[in-house]
Amino acid sequence: MKISAFFPAHNEEANIVELAKKTSKVLSEICEDYEVIIVNDGSKDRTKEVAEELAKQDSHIRVLSHETNRGYGAALKTGFYNSRFEWIFFTDGDGQFDVNEIKELIKYTDRADLITGYRIKRQDPFIRKINAFAWGTLVKLLFGFRVKDVDCAFKLIKKEIIDKAKLESEGALISTELLAKATKMGYKIFEIGVHHYPRRAGTQTGAKLKVILKAFIELFKFYGKMKKWGKN
Repeated sequence: MKISAFFPAHNEEANIVELAKKTSKVLSEICEDYEVIIVNDGSKDRTKEVAEELAKQDSHIRVLSHETNRGYGAALKTGFYNSRFEWIFFTDGDGQFDVNEIKELIKYTDRADLITGYRIKRQDPFIRKINAFAWGTLVKLLFGFRVKDVDCAFKLIKKEIIDKAKLESEGALISTELLAKATKMGYKIFEIGVHHYPRRAGTQTGAKLKVILKAFIELFKFYGKMKKWGKN
């Protein structure tokens, strides 16, 4: 296999080194060729400098940077649309997943086009879990796909899905858009449980009121678009 792996990173200087090195090592064991892309989303700490130093040390690692913080969806789109290989893997830059478990996702590439993890035991604050449950229930009702963990940042996807989906979301809606469009295009989705670990450094931003409000605004705009999407 040839895999492009990437992760968005906003102020993740304390997590990025271990994650990038481990991702490169894991992929070197299972791939014919691979790349690891760090998407620095306007970090104000030393994420960019640390990432660029890693790229100098490992030719498989490269860095893409936003001058300002553009949001989670924008960072994922930068990773998706700069990936070169036939399969694209992404996870978050906070190190809450074990990238070694990508080996489990690969086992299902002969029967599915998008393999997504679901967190076996989510290691997040209670309010974040409640928000995620409410959001997941709503978007599954609106768009008709059936997955346990909509926003699990541990996915392996055929590049052709990304190319055809023409993703637009700039914020937290990005995973919903991806799953909704993949489902509407008839691609096969498979779920597998993955382990989730407490954040060891840095600060979560997904539970901020500003982020949540932006996600709902995007959601209702997207719902209107999806009624017409794919008909032309």
